Order: sequence, then structure tokens, then C-alpha cells
Amino acid sequence: MLPDLAGSRVVDLGCGFGWFCRFARAAGAASVLGLDVSGNMLARARETTRDDAVTYRQADLETLDLPTAAFDLAYSALTLHYLKNLAPLFGSVHRSLAPTGHFVLSVEHPLYTEPGPDYLDEGARTTDWLATGVIKQHRTLAAYLNLLIAAGFAIDRVEEWGASRAQIAAHPEWKIDHRRPSFLLVSASRASRAAHGPSR
Repeated sequence: MLPDLAGSRVVDLGCGFGWFCRFARAAGAASVLGLDVSGNMLARARETTRDDAVTYRQADLETLDLPTAAFDLAYSALTLHYLKNLAPLFGSVHRSLAPTGHFVLSVEHPLYTEPGPDYLDEGARTTDWLATGVIKQHRTLAAYLNLLIAAGFAIDRVEEWGASRAQIAAHPEWKIDHRRPSFLLVSASRASRAAHGPSR
């Protein structure tokens, strides 16, 4: 779902230990900015990155204000379902992209974050994952897509990822990931819908 990264300027929203930042540079990105709220994760990212074209900065994505037209790709992996207010972030990301820029993101699938009163009841969900009392924000699939559209993005591709039958044959314990997809992946463009041509 990623565009060609050669020569691109990349921002990684919720970069964690910096694995995608290093991947993007290896794929030819000209510069990469990794943002994360965790100082500990950023310290590890800096320890494992020896590249002057990769910069790490501590930032709260809920209040992030990115520079205008500064990036060709915004990327976020399994971070956005922790944020309460996505609309301001999506607006900032849209402004920060060049006219032909892309936004590629993944979140825990809404069917995965749903445990609670009802799928259509959005809001905080508390779970135990690596630590007790981890709070995630449940949104419907439509909510994610409509927030992107409202920010001005054109949706290019949507994937609901789960283990394939072949993977389940090798790892039977992954069957739940076929019955209920684990991840939602979305690729969007800053370009207007008109620039993409008429819908089919």
C-alpha cells in the first residue's frame, strides 16, 4: 500500500523503536521524521539508528501541528486507536503533505477493539495488553474513513487484514484472525477526488 519511497520525505506518526523509519531510509527515502510520545521508545530508536537523515522527536499526536507541505508520505502503524481526537491530527497531516502526498495507516480492526456494550457505541475500551488497564479508543470502520474524507483525503485502498487459510494451516492458533480481522489498513491521498478521475 506504500508509494515509491525513493527521494521522499517521510513522517512516521507513533514511530516507537523506529523500525519503519529505518525501513523507509533503506527503501530510498531522502529524510524521515519519527514522532512518538514515549521518551523511552525514542531513546531506543536513537540507539539503533545510525543515519543523519533520520530524526526522532517527542510529540503528542493529539496536539501535533506539522509544517505545511513538508512531507510526501505520512505513515502510522497501530497508534491511532490510542488517540481520543483524530480529526485535528488528520487535518494537520493533510496540510503537511505535498499535493501528491500519501497517508498510509493501520489500526487495530474495530471488530478487535469493540469488546464493550456494542459495536456502534464508540469510545474508550480498557484491556490488558502488556500491562493492565490499557485504554484504546473504539471507532467503527466508517468513522475512520469518514474522518479521513472530512479532512480532505481521497481513499485509495482499504484492507481488513487477517491470517490466510494457508497461514492458519501452519498456525492453527491464528484461526481467530481469519474469523475476525486483526487490523484495518488504509491508504489515502492528499489529491482531490477530482484528480483521481470519476468514480466507477
